[in-house]
Amino acid sequence: MSPLMLLLCFLLQLIYSFYFCSSSSAAAATSTPSAPFNSLLPSDAVSLLSFKSKADLDNKLHYTLNERFDYCQWQGVKCVQGRVVRLVLQGFSLRGTFPANSLTHLDQLRILNLRNNSLSGPIPDLSGLPNLKTLFLDHNFFSGTFPFSVLSIHRLVILDLSRNNLTGSLPVRLTVLDRLNYLRLDSNWFNGSIPPLNQTQLQIFNVSNNNLTGPVPVTPTLKKFNIRSFLRNPSLCGEVVDKPCRSAPFFDSPSSAASPPTPLYQNAQSQGILISPPPQHKHKKVGVVLGFVVGTLILIAAVLCLFAFVKKRREETETESKATKCTIETITNSAANATVSEPDDSSQEIKLEKEMKVLQAPKQQMKSGNLIFCSGETELYSLEQLMRASAELLGRGTIGTTYKALMASQLIVSVKRLDAGKTSITSAEAFEQHMESVGMLRHPNLVAVRAYFQAKQERLVIYDYQPNGSLFNLIHGSRSTRARPLHWTSCLKIAEDVAQGLAYIHQASKLTHGNLKSSNVLLGSDFEACLTDYSIIALADISLEDDPDSACYKAPEVRKSARRATPGSDVYAYGILLLELLTGKPPSQHPHLSPPDVPDWVRAMREDDNEEDRWLAMLIDLASICSLTSPEQRPTMRQILKMIQDIKDSAMVENNKRDAHNGYS
Repeated sequence: MSPLMLLLCFLLQLIYSFYFCSSSSAAAATSTPSAPFNSLLPSDAVSLLSFKSKADLDNKLHYTLNERFDYCQWQGVKCVQGRVVRLVLQGFSLRGTFPANSLTHLDQLRILNLRNNSLSGPIPDLSGLPNLKTLFLDHNFFSGTFPFSVLSIHRLVILDLSRNNLTGSLPVRLTVLDRLNYLRLDSNWFNGSIPPLNQTQLQIFNVSNNNLTGPVPVTPTLKKFNIRSFLRNPSLCGEVVDKPCRSAPFFDSPSSAASPPTPLYQNAQSQGILISPPPQHKHKKVGVVLGFVVGTLILIAAVLCLFAFVKKRREETETESKATKCTIETITNSAANATVSEPDDSSQEIKLEKEMKVLQAPKQQMKSGNLIFCSGETELYSLEQLMRASAELLGRGTIGTTYKALMASQLIVSVKRLDAGKTSITSAEAFEQHMESVGMLRHPNLVAVRAYFQAKQERLVIYDYQPNGSLFNLIHGSRSTRARPLHWTSCLKIAEDVAQGLAYIHQASKLTHGNLKSSNVLLGSDFEACLTDYSIIALADISLEDDPDSACYKAPEVRKSARRATPGSDVYAYGILLLELLTGKPPSQHPHLSPPDVPDWVRAMREDDNEEDRWLAMLIDLASICSLTSPEQRPTMRQILKMIQDIKDSAMVENNKRDAHNGYS
C-alpha cells in the first residue's frame, strides 16, 4: 500500500474517533451523567439529576450544569454552603416515579415538597434523610404501603401523605415520631386500626377517607381532634368518634357456655331418693314456654330502651332546633332588610352584623365549632369574630353574594353567602360531604376554601382573599373606558394558569368546576390566575336561569338537557373564556361563526399588527377545538396544557433566534 493511502486511512480513522467521542459526550450531556462525569460533580447535583431522570418524564425541570455549583440556582432548590437544604417542586406537573437512591443522598435536606404532581409507584426508602423536618408527598398517585422508613427520621415535624393510593395498615410505631406537629394520611386506602398516637405537639391530624376499623384509641392527643379528622371510615368506633363499638352478643358470653345445672331428679337419685324423671314431652313443653317468656321479656325491654333513646334524641334535637331557629331567623331577616336598603355604591363598607346581625344565641353556643374548617386547617377565628368583621360587597354571582371581610385581627377573607332558594335541593349532610371534598383541593391556581358554615336556611363558604380583582375586570375594564384586548403573551399566561387549575381539579378528584367564567377567575398577589367557586354550582338547582354571559359558557350538551357539568363541559367553557381573553368581548357578544371564520373575527376585534400572528393563530385554534359542539372531539385539560407548553416553547425559540440575529445574545 502506498504511503499516500496509509496517510488517508490514518486521517479517516482520526476523524471517525473524534466524531464518535464527540457524539458520546453530547449524549452524556443530555442524559443522566455517566459514572466518570458523576465523579466530577457534587453529590447533591448527582442526586437531583438522578431524581429528574425518572420523576420528570415531560422535562418540566430545566436542570442544566453550566458551572460546577449552579445546581443551587435550579428550580425549587435552596442551598446553604453548597448543600441542598430545601427542595420544593409543588405543582410542577411532574410525571414519573420517585426513584430509589436519588434524593435519599441529600443528607442535609430539611424540606422536601413534591405535592400536587403526578408521581406514581412506591415511596422509596427515606432513611437517608436524617435532618428532614417537612415532608409533603400529598396529591400524587403513590402506591404501596406506608413508608416505614420515615419512622427513622426522628426530626420530622410535618408529614403529609394524603390524596394518594397507599394501602396496608398504619404502623403502631408512628408514636416514635415524637416531634410531629402535622400528620395527614387522609384519602388513601389504609386499613386496620389507628395507632395510639400520643404526640403532645400534634396540632393537625386527618385520617378520613380510608378503610380504618376498630375503636379509636382514647389518648389525650386523639381526643382533642373532632370527628372530621376521622370521617368516612365506616368501621371506626369509640368515644372519640361518638359511635359505640359493637360488643359481643349477650348469648355468646362465656357465662352462657357454662354447663347446665344438674337436673333435680339426678341429684335426688344420687342421694338415694327415688323420683321418677318427668315425661320427655312435658320437659320440651316447659322449655318452649320458658323460652317464649324470656324472649318476650327481652323484646319488651329492647323496645322500651329504644323508645327512651328516640325520645331523648328528639328532645335534644328540638332544643337545638329552637336555639338555631332564633339565630338563623335573625340572620335571614336582617339580610333581607339589608338587600332592600343596599346603597348604590358597592364599594361602601358595611357591617356584616348589619346584614346578618350578631348572633343572639348564648355565648357558649357561639364557638368556632359551628364554623367547620376544611382539610385540617388551623382554626384561626371563630364564627362570632367573622360575623363582627367589617365587610365590603364584592359582587353577586349565580348562586350567592360575596363579601370581603376584614376581622379585628386584620385577617382578610372572602365570604360567599349562598342563596338559600337555589341551594335548598341539597340536604345538610350532602352539603357537608361535598364541602369536605371541595375543601381538600389545594393548588397554586385555585383559591383555597378554608371553612364553611351551615344552619337552617343559611350557608357560608370562606375563601382566601385575592387582592387584585377578577379577570373580568382586567379584560373589560371600567364602564367609563373602552376595554382593549390583552397582549397575546398575557393571554397565554392566563390561559396556562386556568388550564393548570382545571387539570388539577379533574385529575385530583371526581369533581368539575361547573361554573367557569371570567368573573370566577381571580388574580392573586403575583397576578397569577386562580379559579374560585369551583364545584359549588353542583349544590344548586341548575334549571334556574342564568344571566346571558353565564349561559354562553355552558356546553351544548349541558344547556339542552340540564345535565350536570362534566370535564368536557369545563373544556368548552375554557374555550369560550379563551375567546373572551383574545377579543376583549363578553361571551354574549360573540357571533355564531363557523370555525374557519373565527380567526378573522378575532383579528378584527384586536385591531393590532400581525407581528405575532403565528402565536395568535395557535391560541385561536386552541380556543376553537375546545369549544367544539361534540364533547367527544374536545381535548382533555392535560392535552390542552401540552398544547400551551408547545406554543410557549416555540415562541421562546423564535425570540431567542431573533435576539441572536439582532446581536443581543
